[in-house]
Amino acid sequence: MLTQRLEEIAAFSRRDIVRLLLAAAILVLGLTAIFGADFFPQRLSVTIDTVAKADILAPRAGSYVSDIKTAAAQKAASDNVDPQYDYSTEKAIAIANRQLQLFEQRVAPIDQAFKKTTSDLEKATLLTNVLPEGLPGAISGADRLTLLGLTADRWTALRTEASRVLETTESTQLRETEVPQAQAGLSGQMVGSPALNEAERKLAAGLISPLIEPNSSFSKALTDQAKAAAVAEVDPVMVSFAQGEKIVGVNERITDVTIEAINFFGLTEARPDWARLAGWFFLAIMIVGLLLAWLWRFRRDLWHRNNAMLLISLIVVGVAFMLKATAGRPGLPFVVPTAVAGMLLAILLDAGVATTVMIVLAMIAGALNGNSLELAAYSLFGGIAGIVAIRRGDRLQVFVQAGLAVAISNVLVVSTFALLGLHDVRGLLELVGASLASAAGSAVAAVGSFAVLGSLFGILTVFQLLELANPSQPLLRRLLVETPGTYHHSLMVGNLAERAAEAIGADPLLTRVAAYYHDIGKLANPLAFIENQAGGDNIHDELDPEMSAQILKQHVADGIDIAYKSKLPKTLIAFIPQHHGTAIMSYFFARAKRAAAEPFGGPNTTEGAAAAAAVDDRKFRHVGPKPQSREAALIMLADGVEASVRSLASRDEAAIRAMVARIIEERLSDGQFDECDLTLRDIERIKEAFVGQLLGMYHQRIAYPQNKVVELESRRGTGTGTGA
Repeated sequence: MLTQRLEEIAAFSRRDIVRLLLAAAILVLGLTAIFGADFFPQRLSVTIDTVAKADILAPRAGSYVSDIKTAAAQKAASDNVDPQYDYSTEKAIAIANRQLQLFEQRVAPIDQAFKKTTSDLEKATLLTNVLPEGLPGAISGADRLTLLGLTADRWTALRTEASRVLETTESTQLRETEVPQAQAGLSGQMVGSPALNEAERKLAAGLISPLIEPNSSFSKALTDQAKAAAVAEVDPVMVSFAQGEKIVGVNERITDVTIEAINFFGLTEARPDWARLAGWFFLAIMIVGLLLAWLWRFRRDLWHRNNAMLLISLIVVGVAFMLKATAGRPGLPFVVPTAVAGMLLAILLDAGVATTVMIVLAMIAGALNGNSLELAAYSLFGGIAGIVAIRRGDRLQVFVQAGLAVAISNVLVVSTFALLGLHDVRGLLELVGASLASAAGSAVAAVGSFAVLGSLFGILTVFQLLELANPSQPLLRRLLVETPGTYHHSLMVGNLAERAAEAIGADPLLTRVAAYYHDIGKLANPLAFIENQAGGDNIHDELDPEMSAQILKQHVADGIDIAYKSKLPKTLIAFIPQHHGTAIMSYFFARAKRAAAEPFGGPNTTEGAAAAAAVDDRKFRHVGPKPQSREAALIMLADGVEASVRSLASRDEAAIRAMVARIIEERLSDGQFDECDLTLRDIERIKEAFVGQLLGMYHQRIAYPQNKVVELESRRGTGTGTGA
């Protein structure tokens, strides 16, 4: 490698630190301001049972326990609890025994009536007066007639069955509300052995019906306890919202649940969301840190160019603003022409910077839209497709092709996520339309703004270079008219340098145009340069070598002045001092050494050699700087080669190749390429390109008869011919 790599691994200088802190502070604050634009949300004024005038959306993702929904769930659980009763087996048995005793007391007169020792008159009296009507627990008249008609055996069967049914009824749970139903169904439970008839069953039921008593009463304490247990088992109801999710839609009624969600997000208070702002701040730091670190590590030339840094920053901030303005709105983020950032940077700077910026913008797009992987992929792949397709952006057709590439990439991304289940058919069709609009917008914005941006930020574009290469440019016209030799020399240098640039992968157009203007300083003093003297006297023959060197140096300073007055782009102006670098003017340096040695008998004497060695070569070196780019190095070499080959008496391939090799070797040994990115492989390719071009420029021609006649006539006119 001929280029120094020390700058690439050098530690941060104080200037780098200041530059980093300043750029980072501006970018981080700018991006944080954009990301946190909703840091102070607009205060909402809403009340229950009113209608929302617009969609109310969640400003961020969040989850909370809904007291209202939890209370509703607890009430539903409490309402579903059945009333609790104080029934127990022991209680039922005790009541059954007590009621059986009452039954025994109730039917004791009847038992006496049916004893064998009881006379018929006493029996009739007892049965007639037992359980008289009008008193509690009395039997009906029909039942009394049935009782009067019973025999002792039938009474025994009836009594046994009634006692059994009473015991059975009271032994099982019998709630207060179930007593009338139980009393009504007593006769249906009577079986008896032998079976009782209908009248007997009614009589038995009538005897025990007043004795039916509930053994299970409603317990408020137990019921409250059961309700409390049911409520305790209800889990808190969580409500979750994604960023941008609708809380309540336009024209929808606002409920207490809606108010609860609005209050959770603080929309009625408009309180600052510090946690969210901190998140955006850290994201901005990471994005800016990544971008600036990449630029410092891999694009050191851009790192030290304020215009390039400002351009990158404005593009990042501008696209981030558009993404924020459309964030959370269905479909709109897909319309944002994010790919234009990659296209513009690829044209104005280089594809590496453009790709890095697109990665950053893809991260921003995803983060601003609810951490959407789809939007991140959409922005990244679309931007890279535009970078790959845009190339140099030197024709309108290229922009159309780049737009098509972006459109295809965008459609493929949304189709992929639709197949993954994110969109239905209608949603896919809408996003396809948005993708095409984004691609078209990117292409139109790129073709309409890159020339303007290039001019504003002092960055050369292809169109500017093509315009500057036009021979009708005022400065080139001046060169042609005032310094025709320099003009022709510049054209030859441009041809040589352009071919070499193509051979090593440098910028051919920039190299050629820079070559056209590299010697415009000679307009200030045309006759001081031999190519403009048209065979006249050389003024340097009468001047001191040091004075001649100063005149030659001056054309660089004059060139810079003329370039600024003519408003040439700074990129081209930089080639004017770099095309000579710090090279020594060997012709005048050699003359100075001979002049210094002559008083001492010439350079072959000891004193003469010492005097020659004492000549300060710094007085005969150009001020520089050395070439900072491969294009500047090519112009330096082409300038020296073209002038040297022109002086050759014989321009065959061997002579040309030797001269080219000598010029290149001189520049190499003089360290002129220490600050540019040339390799040994590049040097070999440059040699071959120069030789091939020079052989084409100085090829042999046949001697035409007319030329021979002109030559003879010229000799006759000067007296050297043989004519009479």
